[in-house]
Amino acid sequence: MRKSLTFFLLCTLALSAFVELAESTTSTFTVHAGEEVTKHLNLAVDDHVLIKFTVVGETENLLDFWITNPDGSVKVEFKKRGAVDYSFVCDASGDYVLHFSNKGSAEDKLVTLDYEVEHYIFGMPQMLFLTIIIVLVCMGAVAVFFLSAKPH
Repeated sequence: MRKSLTFFLLCTLALSAFVELAESTTSTFTVHAGEEVTKHLNLAVDDHVLIKFTVVGETENLLDFWITNPDGSVKVEFKKRGAVDYSFVCDASGDYVLHFSNKGSAEDKLVTLDYEVEHYIFGMPQMLFLTIIIVLVCMGAVAVFFLSAKPH
């Protein structure tokens, strides 16, 4: 019993070392007239990313938005948009940069950004994968307990 409890605790600690929590952030920031604001996302291969934002200005609710890959190439670009709802799956790990440009405008813009990053392991969501692992470890612990019990 003591060995199986120790084994269970060691497995739990080892699995927790490999776990990255899902990220979800909502933020509001101002992109001043003639300027650009960047936000950085450190992503892994097979991460599923959902990006939503809306723009509010005094007379015009538009700005330019693009995402650059870790190698510096442009992944996607939206010109003069007031709202974007874009999702993608990462094909390379590294630092992805979100660019919000207000260079063609004379007024400041308020941007509300909402993004969510869901990590995948072996093609399945991380939470489902960890749930399966926990269930298997618990079933193994119960099996060891019953098999090591002394018959009366």
